[in-house]
Order: sequence, then structure tokens, then C-alpha cells
Amino acid sequence: MELIITEKDNAARRIAEILSGGAASADRRNGVNVYRWGDTRVVGLSGHVVGLDFPPEYSDWRDVEPVELIDADVVTEPTQENIVRTLRQLARKADEAVIATDYDREGELIGKEAYELIREETDGPIKRVRFSSITDNEVRNAFSEPEDLDFDLAAAGEARQIVDLIWGAALTRFLSLSARQLGDDFISLGRVQSPTLKLIVDREREIEAFEPDDYWELFADLLKDGSGFEAQYFYDDDGTEAERIWDEETATRVHERLTDASAATVTSVRRRTRTDSPPTPFNTTAFISAASSLGYSAQQAMSIAEELYTTGYLTYPRTDNTVYPDDLDPEELLDSFVGSNEFGDDATRLLELDDLDPTEGDEETTDHPPIHPTGELPGRGELSDSEWEIYELVVRRFFATVAESATWAHLRVVAAANDCKLKANGKRLVEAGYHAVYPYVSSSETHVPAVEEGEELTIDEVRMDAKQTQPPRRYGQSRLIQKMEELGLGTKATRHNIIEKLYDRGYVESDPPRPTAIAEAVVEAAENFADHVVSDEITAQLEADMAAIADDEATLDEVTAESREMLGTVFEELRESREDIGEHLQESLKADRRLG
Repeated sequence: MELIITEKDNAARRIAEILSGGAASADRRNGVNVYRWGDTRVVGLSGHVVGLDFPPEYSDWRDVEPVELIDADVVTEPTQENIVRTLRQLARKADEAVIATDYDREGELIGKEAYELIREETDGPIKRVRFSSITDNEVRNAFSEPEDLDFDLAAAGEARQIVDLIWGAALTRFLSLSARQLGDDFISLGRVQSPTLKLIVDREREIEAFEPDDYWELFADLLKDGSGFEAQYFYDDDGTEAERIWDEETATRVHERLTDASAATVTSVRRRTRTDSPPTPFNTTAFISAASSLGYSAQQAMSIAEELYTTGYLTYPRTDNTVYPDDLDPEELLDSFVGSNEFGDDATRLLELDDLDPTEGDEETTDHPPIHPTGELPGRGELSDSEWEIYELVVRRFFATVAESATWAHLRVVAAANDCKLKANGKRLVEAGYHAVYPYVSSSETHVPAVEEGEELTIDEVRMDAKQTQPPRRYGQSRLIQKMEELGLGTKATRHNIIEKLYDRGYVESDPPRPTAIAEAVVEAAENFADHVVSDEITAQLEADMAAIADDEATLDEVTAESREMLGTVFEELRESREDIGEHLQESLKADRRLG
């Protein structure tokens, strides 16, 4: 018997349907779906079916000092016992097995966990297949050329689990015990979670410390042949143009001069054409950013994209790549949309272009392509509204990457009135280019009529607006993920989960995320007594070490030993300040409850 193992049940169902030509049936064993045809069985896991933990003697928080966890052993225990039991039963009857989990660090580790469970039951060959989309061609090609499991890549994922368990458990127990905050209200910290939380808290501090400055701006409505447009007062400030006036007396004086003028004389007309290039292909971060503009959180966007991947409509959504692979044929992919009610007309127009040369971003990797549609088209009624919205976003992003550049005509007009200068900038979309197929980027126009130098324009109305400078904005979830990426915090597969965890623990609220009082207290305590806890440099270093494992430049034991040593240094700082940390957190918790 051949046994095939996938990462999730819906992927198992889809792969069984493809490989069996639709002949597979489903049985239930231990409450788990097993798909079968002929002498083949396919079973889906539920992500990790085993988990890491400390031995039982470390489970009592009160009897075990948190520092003891740094050097404690880590053991593996089943977390999905019914799936593990089913996998073992099937493996006993298997002559060979194929691991078909997702192809990334986490998927390789899940595959290794399944490999070890199978290997305990059979000596038969165990192969690995990898694909970036669950489509007929790609799945069949992958199964026709199986490879071996990448144990280095799996070890990198395992190192992350071990490091995160030790750091998270030791620091969480230390803070919770210091603050006498146990049970469901424990205070958690984590290797990536803590520096991410500091980013949010630091931005909130900037906002709270911000002191606004008053300024004024002046506008005049100019008329030509009854057609009006808005122009703004400006002046020279050390060789650059400035629009803001920083004292009210000057602003009032300029307003009076403009009000006294009945006409403005055009002194300069400048016309230029600008090329607006199409966007680059979606990697995970760019996709999350685009989805956020439609109102989806990072977690929601990734969850929907993963569902669309396992049903065969999108490629794998966890990727850093922004360059399509050489074997992607844009014409063939576009052709699959011809005849579609929603996309057919746009696909047909794109196929009429002379050159279908996709755009490219700066990142090119070899694991997965950028996120794009597979060419398998769902019916509109097959998807929920949110699934369809995300699917359409990805389809239209692909369309945009093979579309032509847009062309804008810009017109800048400068006019003088009573020794005051006014300017107006108009723009008009001459060639829609990619905007015709990708409506997620603004293509709004600003009308300024054609005028000539020396022409007089009537001043219809003058306004003076009193304004204040604004504090920096809170990081939206997509911007926060971009910031995490810049600092090397987490990976494309984990960043959205880290943000979700901050919400779950009550450290942030609202959207964009705003830190709660306890979050600010935790960050303050870490900064005052052990700033390594919230250091992005240490976290980034450990991320680089784990990447080195995947590249066979370091071992799991070396990296986990280094991380234990780093955590030992942190605890040396914390140990002397335990009482102070506890008092600080308890006071903040009291304040948080009073506010509540």
C-alpha cells in the first residue's frame, strides 16, 4: 500500500481527487478522514500533530524556578492523538509513504514529524514531494519526481520551536510569578512577541509625547471662462517651496493681500508627462498590505489565502519571492480567464498586447513563486464573499504585473496676485495602462484648465485654514509586518500570528493596534531591568542562526545552545531586580483595572 500524508484534510481531499482522477472515496478512521482508491491511502494532518514541552517535573510553576527551564530537556508529545493513531495504523500496512506537506520551514518540520511516526512502524521508503500550487499539473509533476526530506530545513523549524518554547516559558513564568499573576491572567513574553510589542509601545510614546504646532494655509479659487480650480499660496523658504505659514499675523496679512486682489496673472505654465509603472508581483508582505486596504487583518488575509491555496485556486501564500519563475507562461495563464464573466474581457485585452513581459521585484527566491492565480477558476457561488474578494485581488494583481504602464499628463500653473504667488497642480490619466485592470491604486484626476503665461484669471474666493501638525500614526497591521520584516523579526509564515497573539494576550486593542496599560508596563519593566528581552537585535540574530541551519551552515544543537546562553545572560540581569519588577507590574495591573 502507498500512504500519502498532507498537512491538512482539505489538501488531502484535493490531492486524492487529482491523483485518482476523481475516483477516490472517503472513510473515517478514529474520526479522521482517509481517502482511498486502489492501493493508495491519503490522510491529512492538522498541522503539527506532536508538540514540544518540558518533562512533567517542570510543570509546577511554584516549585520550579523559571531559570531552571533554560537548561531543561525538551520532550515531544502527541497533540492530536486520533491523527497520530490513524497514521501509525496506516503506516503498519504501508509498503511506501510520501510526505506532501507544505514546502516551507514549518511544512518540512511537520513532514519530519510524520516521517518519524511512520518510520517507527515500517522500513519502507519514505519520499517527499514539493509543489507551490495544488493543481492537476503541478501535483502530478511533483509525484512523478519525488525527492528526499530536507532534514536541515526541518531542523531550522525545530530550532525555532525549541528556542521559542524556552524563551517564552522562562520569561513568562518569571514575570507572572514576580507580579503574582497566575492562572488565566498570566503575563506572557516571547522571543519575537516582546520586541514587536516594543515597536507598538514606542510608537505610542511618540504619539503621547507629540506637541502640535499651529500653522496656516491659504487657498484661492481661480476662474477661467466660468470654470474654477483651486490654487494654493506658497513662498520660498531657503530655496525650497513652502505652503505652511507658522505665525498667524503673517497668515492674516497674506490673506488680506489676496482678498484685496481681484485677479491673478499666470507667470508660469509647465507641462510634463509621467510614466506610472505597474506594481511588482505579490510576496506575502505586499499581499497582506494590499488586503489591509480592503479591511482584512493580517491573520484574516493569510487564512483566506491558505484556504484558496488548498482548494487549488492560488499558489502558496507564504513567499518572499517577487519574480515569476521562467516556466510561468503569462499568455497561457491569461488564456485560462478568457470566457470568464468577471475577468474575460480584461484577459482578452491583455492578450492583445505586443509584449507580455511581467514586472519584477527585488527579491528572487527558489522555494515558491510570487502569489498568483493558478488558472483554476472557481464559480462565483463556490466562494464566500471574502474569499472571492481576496481571489479577485490576487487575479488582478497578476493582470497588473503583465499590463502596460500608465501615462499621466501633469500641468503646473503659477500665478501672481498682489505680490503673492499661487500654484495649482493638475493631473490627467492619458493612458490607463494597468489601472484598467487593477482598481486598488488611485487613478483620480485633478482638473486644472489649459492656460497660458500672461493670462489673467479671476479670483473668486480666498480661504485661510488654521491647522495643527499631527502626531505620527499608529502602525497598521500591514505596516507593522513591514517593520518586522525590516528588523528581521519573525518570518513570512509567523509575523501575522505574532500580531494575533498580542491581541489574544490583551497587550493590544483596536485596529491599528494600540498598546494597553499592561503592555506598556511589561515593556518598561524589560527596558529597565533586562533590555535584551525586547531587543530586536538578539531576535534577528537568532533568526539568522536558524536560516544558517537550513543552509547547512550551523546545527540545531549549536543554535539552541547559543539561545540558552543568551537567555542565561538575560536572567542574570533579571534576578537582581525581581522585587522591583513585581512591584512595577502590580501597580500597572491595578491602574489597568481602575481604568477598566
